[in-house]
Amino acid sequence: MCVTCGVQYGPDHDTAACPICRDERQYIGRGGQRWTDTDRLRADHRNRIAREVGGIWAVGTEPKFGIGQRALLVPGEDAHGRPANLLWDCVSLVDDATVERIEELGGLAAIAISHPHYYSAMREWSAAFGDIPIHIHRDDAHWVPIDDPVIHFWSGDRREILPGRTLINLRVHFDGGTVLHFPGVDGRGALCAGDIVQVVQDRRWVSFMYSYPNLIPAHPDIVRRAAAMLSPYEFETVYGAWWGAVVDGDGAAAVQRSAERYLHHLGMEL
Repeated sequence: MCVTCGVQYGPDHDTAACPICRDERQYIGRGGQRWTDTDRLRADHRNRIAREVGGIWAVGTEPKFGIGQRALLVPGEDAHGRPANLLWDCVSLVDDATVERIEELGGLAAIAISHPHYYSAMREWSAAFGDIPIHIHRDDAHWVPIDDPVIHFWSGDRREILPGRTLINLRVHFDGGTVLHFPGVDGRGALCAGDIVQVVQDRRWVSFMYSYPNLIPAHPDIVRRAAAMLSPYEFETVYGAWWGAVVDGDGAAAVQRSAERYLHHLGMEL
């Protein structure tokens, strides 16, 4: 498990470097490539499971590990009308206490990941809940560190993977960069964005980057495409990748005006 990004690899992986961190969108830590494993992570970290802004349940690891993102339990039903949570994005730690608490909250039916930086320990999470499917866009398949039948690669612009929960490939940040639209806890619509659509410090706005830590902007054509793809969807809330990174009202309009502002500062129009 890479200490810098938190992505887990198989036991035969070349430990010279983490391919995800070696890419220009990420970085090798200043102290060089470092590794850990599940046992060591469980020894000194715990998961916090709490309600996020807007009432959705979220899971984050404390103290901070890797990139520090938190995952979301996206509520809904399966095709038979039974409660079926979806885990949006992932964290590197899964332990008995985490599984027990999530089972109390309805368990998990599937996992969906926005982009490679958040693959984390996705295979361990799948196994902990009965080998549930992991949904990843096919355009990011070459980044996936394991070959396993639980990983379901999907193609195209959008895919409903559970009733009311639709993956949308915006191509921001990575070719397979994906967000998730669902009805929201309050029924007014919500977007789980990871940092494909980045909720910024002024919570009325979002932004778009090719690399966040290295400040490489997203291409204008990608931003136009993302805004156009999201324009048919209604959502009040945008959930970013970290605790409290939430646009908690007027979310759809925030995305559109943020894309317009982004392009304006490049001397362009939406």
